[in-house]
Amino acid sequence: LKLLGPLHPCVSVDLEAILRRAVPHPSAQRHRLVSAMALPAPWTDVFAEAERLKGTHLRTLLQDQARNNSMFLQSGGLTLDYSRERVDAKAMDKLFALAQAADVEGKRKKMYDGVKINETEGRPVLHVALRAARDAEICVDGQNVVPEVWKVLDDMKAFSEKVRAGEWTGFTGKKLTDVVAIGIGGSYLGVEFVYEALRTDPEAAKAAEGRRVRFLANVDPIDVKRALDGLNAETTLVLIVSKTFTTAETMLNARTVKEWLIKELGSPDCVAKHVAACSTALDKTAAFGIDSANVFGFWDWVGGRFSCWSAVGVLALSLQYGFDTVMKFHEGGRDMDKHFLTAPAKENLPMIMGLLSVWNVSVLKHEGCAVLPYCQALTRFVAHIQQLDMESNGKRVTMAGAEVPVGTGAIYFGEPGTNSEHTFCQLMHQGRVIPAEFIGFSTSQNPVELPGEPVSNHDELMSNFFAQPDALALGKTAEELQAEGVPANLVAHKTFPGDRPSLSLLLPVCNAYYLGQLLALYEHRTAVQGWVWDINSFDQWGVQLGKVLATQVREYLADARGKGADDSKFLPPTAKLLKKYLES
Repeated sequence: LKLLGPLHPCVSVDLEAILRRAVPHPSAQRHRLVSAMALPAPWTDVFAEAERLKGTHLRTLLQDQARNNSMFLQSGGLTLDYSRERVDAKAMDKLFALAQAADVEGKRKKMYDGVKINETEGRPVLHVALRAARDAEICVDGQNVVPEVWKVLDDMKAFSEKVRAGEWTGFTGKKLTDVVAIGIGGSYLGVEFVYEALRTDPEAAKAAEGRRVRFLANVDPIDVKRALDGLNAETTLVLIVSKTFTTAETMLNARTVKEWLIKELGSPDCVAKHVAACSTALDKTAAFGIDSANVFGFWDWVGGRFSCWSAVGVLALSLQYGFDTVMKFHEGGRDMDKHFLTAPAKENLPMIMGLLSVWNVSVLKHEGCAVLPYCQALTRFVAHIQQLDMESNGKRVTMAGAEVPVGTGAIYFGEPGTNSEHTFCQLMHQGRVIPAEFIGFSTSQNPVELPGEPVSNHDELMSNFFAQPDALALGKTAEELQAEGVPANLVAHKTFPGDRPSLSLLLPVCNAYYLGQLLALYEHRTAVQGWVWDINSFDQWGVQLGKVLATQVREYLADARGKGADDSKFLPPTAKLLKKYLES
């Protein structure tokens, strides 16, 4: 009551109600107040390790060189250093035991064997089949799917080479040099990430000379204008990516671009020469006017966020960079698949990264994760990882439908290189504790070394890559600041608590092969988390509710723009805002 201050005599106060609002019920705080005693033994063991390490600063942990050496791993050109995570050998042993208790290795085998581990949708999860070798055998319901995969790959190779060579031309006979790829979510983010990452790779850039790719995802008409800006319809090929050819945003954008083509080229007959599709709905693509020979399929065992290895990504990337470049990307992913399947747990990069994420999210209760690629070519990597991990692991119930007793899924964000240091790193150093994942490359795609400069531009960048994890881990104490003569009134402001966990990934160079390794690593890391939490990382029911409600709003707007409509089915604030919107 003292906090409330003097009250007007007419104001009545329900103090109990205020306290109920101020102190949430424990059930609303399950992720923060979870009792280790209520969990199965493997989980209680892991929580006990966190309690044991609670007062041990990373400054202390990093003094143990044997520990540090055990956390420095290499595989296929990738180096993982997780010595700045808040774990020691004993804690890692308990995490490996947790993975064993959750049967992570058994679930991994089921995935590779084509078992329908996506139980809520009754489907296998076989993105590994998309990048499998031609002679591999991966069966679904007794049938090897690899030959089907390679049939589509061969078809895309033939089509992309014809377009690139000018053998397949547009409606007016001109060579098709520009591509507009229309898709959203998993039909867009992964492809754009790889496209951007290869733009400045010397080999890929040479193969792409004279060619352009634009992406159209947002249903906002502004995105249409930007995607088509400066393009000539005579030289533009449109790719529509929609498995069912019914995705609302994609199909509206497709119809909009189709109208642009017809207007510019003067005949509906142009569609067959200027539009291709990644879809399984051949009746709908034919009705759209697309030549059936230019429709490339994929399968329901490919989740959208794992699909850039399929026609979803291969077609656009092959048209831009050539099919051989895309196959190097596949080769990198395939080698990571082999590593994930065969490497012992303590040497298995995806296994370790997945378990560390579980440790940070569920046990240490850190709700965020900063992915920090020190390479401008990875400018769209974090956006893809946001979908990959948050759509996969943003779940609240187990496979059996019970509430997960620990926190699941982190909030992913990030920016390339030193850009991040001048945006949100202040918060990471002196505000919230946010685990970080640093990604760097030994060699730049574009080496620059200026006369008179002490280091090359890439070394300048990588100096920060090596410094930031140490700064987050060690911090800066008040005693150190005082010894440096920092004025007393600034000591508190310049103190860094440190003890901020991170891991570092170092790759040789950002090319197609290592991009394949990197993406497959993150895909498998995501799956490991879900298997430990016993959730389904391969469905996405959370996407649906908003779409259902949007359909109701769309129907209302269609009526309201004409004769008027009934807004009583909406919440009063929504109806009020709709009325304001319709005033324009």
